[in-house]
Amino acid sequence: MQAQEPNWPYVGLWTRLRRFTHADLTTLLTEGRVVRSGFLRSTMHLTAADDFRRLRPVLQPVLNRTAGSAHFRRNNAGLDAGTLVADGRALLRTGPLPRKELARRLAALHPGRDSRVLAGEIELRTPLVHDPATASWGGWGTRSSVTVGAAPVDAVRPAAVRDLIRRYLAAFGPATVADVQAWSGLTRLEQIVAEMGPELRRHTGPDGRRLLDLPDAPLPAPDTPAPVRLLPAYDNALLGHADRGRIVADADRRHVAPGQARVLPTVLVDGFVRGTWSWTAGEVRVTPFRPLSPEERQAVDDEVGRLLPFLSQR
Repeated sequence: MQAQEPNWPYVGLWTRLRRFTHADLTTLLTEGRVVRSGFLRSTMHLTAADDFRRLRPVLQPVLNRTAGSAHFRRNNAGLDAGTLVADGRALLRTGPLPRKELARRLAALHPGRDSRVLAGEIELRTPLVHDPATASWGGWGTRSSVTVGAAPVDAVRPAAVRDLIRRYLAAFGPATVADVQAWSGLTRLEQIVAEMGPELRRHTGPDGRRLLDLPDAPLPAPDTPAPVRLLPAYDNALLGHADRGRIVADADRRHVAPGQARVLPTVLVDGFVRGTWSWTAGEVRVTPFRPLSPEERQAVDDEVGRLLPFLSQR
């Protein structure tokens, strides 16, 4: 689950699961069965701990690529990445540290550099997980103080890449190789997909493109209704395809992603984004891109009414 801000994954699970409660996820975080860390596309995600241990090494090249961007290069000129990672691991060897404390100790080791940027680079280059308290339901927005600790991961196994592809298709198939790459940040997956052969089912989409799916994945009938849903900010349903026109019109994307890396909470009507919503002062405010029919508006209002008690819980 995309988890740029800790509360949003809770909303994402509520909108997908019957009878989901806050405690269902908080318990998994507290017990360490779910962790929050940098993952897909170098962004914060909640991941089952077993999946994180196996799949984070598969995604490490993506995080390394982000760590090598100009933002970090301006700060780490002349500093070997291996040395920086070793310093970070040594500082965390005795246990988790608040990000601010990790940065303070790095400043003593590497004076003259922005130690907060160095701490951010370490978090990209080596697997660290957030403490459950700052990954769980609480105040809205990012948390002012996050504690990070080193996390064990498995050695890279070729089969793990196939596992990642299968996980994607289980959630988002049928889809193209380009979709898998957009979701994961990985590149050059065509050969791996070709080698998977009968492990995957092939379809031809309405535009003639080759689509992939799991062999036993059900295909709903074309007239299957898609009920109204309120998706959280940064939801992977919007970010999980190269062709996002499958869920949001090109003309509406600027309303959903208005800049500064934000992806707003959205309203789905008949499976497509028809507006955004916000939670302000105890009220859900829906902003449709175009007028909704009376029936559509009633369905949206009904869904808002179901979500309100969940959002209001402290």
